[in-house]
Amino acid sequence: MKFLKRLIISLVVLGALFFFVGMPFLQTQTKKYSPEKTTSYVLKGAELQVNYSSPSKKDRVIFGELVPFGKVWRTGANEPTTFTNSDTVKIMDKDLPPGTYSIWTIPNKNSWKILFNKNVPDWGVSLLSGGQETTRDAEQDALQVEIPVRELTVPVEDFTMLFEDENQLYLNLSWDTVKIRIPINK
Repeated sequence: MKFLKRLIISLVVLGALFFFVGMPFLQTQTKKYSPEKTTSYVLKGAELQVNYSSPSKKDRVIFGELVPFGKVWRTGANEPTTFTNSDTVKIMDKDLPPGTYSIWTIPNKNSWKILFNKNVPDWGVSLLSGGQETTRDAEQDALQVEIPVRELTVPVEDFTMLFEDENQLYLNLSWDTVKIRIPINK
């Protein structure tokens, strides 16, 4: 009986150490290679903000290899990318109520599905899957749109998300030779 109590206490202590020490250490280490970035914009009084981690290309083939076609991607590295809007905005022609959403994508060769999800999990992928499966809960998707791919002639080294206003506001996702332009209106 004493052995079982000690075993349980030891397992709880090890679990707590991993959760409170190991995970923060791992997150800090991964952010050295994929730093956190933020981009903001005010659209007719609506405050918009995107937080993401920016991995680098490093001579790799990104889309179709590192990021497979047809599979949900956490859209960056580390924690899921988040999109926060203070007022209702339209993504293409669909309303997105105020809130903070995780952004997930399904890249394909000619178009990408962009998924705004109500749930923002702690980490973007499952550790048990070796990083191959995301932690997205599809039942929490608030909005989904499909955007055509724009090919770039000059590769972008670091994954970048920026707001760009050209008489139409876009949230641009650029990496390698791909650019995705998500139209946003109010």
